[in-house]
Amino acid sequence: MDAFDDILRDGFDDYRAFVNPLIAQRAKLAREPIRVVRAEGGLLVDSEGLVIEDFHGTQAFGHRNPGIARAVRAFLDSDAPSWYPSRVNPFAGRLARRLCERTGHYDNVFFGCTGSDAVEASLKLARALTRKPVLVGLTGAYHGCSYGSVSFMGEGYLRDPFVPLLQGATSIPFGDVDALARVFAGGDVAAVLVEPIQGEGGVRELPPPFVEALCDLTARHGALLIADEVQTGVGRTGRGFLATERWPRRPDVVLLAKQLGGGLLPLSAMLTRRDLFVRAYGSQFAAGESHNNTMGYNALSAVAGLATLDLITDELIAYVRETGAYLRERLESALRPNRLFREVRGAGLMLGVQLDPPDHPWLSFEHFGFPELAHHSVVSPLVCHRLYRRGFFCFTCGHDWTIFRLQPRFDIPRDTLDTFVDAAAEALAYVEGLT
Repeated sequence: MDAFDDILRDGFDDYRAFVNPLIAQRAKLAREPIRVVRAEGGLLVDSEGLVIEDFHGTQAFGHRNPGIARAVRAFLDSDAPSWYPSRVNPFAGRLARRLCERTGHYDNVFFGCTGSDAVEASLKLARALTRKPVLVGLTGAYHGCSYGSVSFMGEGYLRDPFVPLLQGATSIPFGDVDALARVFAGGDVAAVLVEPIQGEGGVRELPPPFVEALCDLTARHGALLIADEVQTGVGRTGRGFLATERWPRRPDVVLLAKQLGGGLLPLSAMLTRRDLFVRAYGSQFAAGESHNNTMGYNALSAVAGLATLDLITDELIAYVRETGAYLRERLESALRPNRLFREVRGAGLMLGVQLDPPDHPWLSFEHFGFPELAHHSVVSPLVCHRLYRRGFFCFTCGHDWTIFRLQPRFDIPRDTLDTFVDAAAEALAYVEGLT
């Protein structure tokens, strides 16, 4: 690590100065652990020696998982090229085969670097295939920060500066079956894009009646059903490799990212069926490059993805399911006596804790000197602030600041979760005591 000592000493300040001063300011104000200098046993350690459990969700196998790191090192020690000028990359081909075999339903894969890459590919596929203009999303959605993704964002700072947005993009109320039926009445819907469990929207799972209507109406009207499983996929919910495996019909398109690259390499995937891809782009072979990206098919990321799939066993998914149920039960029991606690929601190791805003005049962002945030609750940020001190890196949901979400590593020990539950109960009791 000596070669990087100067970066780990000064690079945090360089980030503030030359990359994104707003993110750096927010992290400092929230007292997030910023100066993280090493990964050890899947955990993070900061410059003061604080050991940190990362509940953000991208590191499903811990930071610098040794199995994935070995696979990446082995590739770098080989003489195999990472990028193929023809774009026909055998490592991408093998990863695509493995993903299709694992899901048992799809037989065509597009690779990108971020979830937004996969979202854009799915929207273009829907338009190219159906030749219809309307793309439907749900309120509370978060699909990334590209133009297509932002077009389904709720009103506010993440969306408003970028209007006019993608023509034909519209959002209907979350879980509203009647609104879904109405939007199909025009006969011009190309696709409906949904998260099985909304992340930034507050860890909200789609209601079963809405899922049934969604599967039926998209099939009857020839619209693509696109499931954004960037957060829920790769075993996160404990319900299978995908959260949508038990839906009345499998989505036409599934999007994966985040933990797909094992937390080491950027990697995303759009899974669909070959017949849909060929119908959309097969009129001439040159159209196969009508949606592409230069580095999405690099071999190094594919190697990380293959190593990740080796770790996602049925036994691990069962552990995620059982451990998630254990964590949920422990949280409900420990937090229920607190009058600010409302509920725990989610599935597997994708959980959200919803809290009631404290009823006190000075417990507000306006009182703290941030009038532009007056409509947001301080309760979840305050609890997360207390948890940072105990070495738990949790996040408030971007669209609902009454909820903090928990997406720990898949193999997290239960005694660590017990410690977390105690810390969460203590943090919430502290905030309650301020009211």
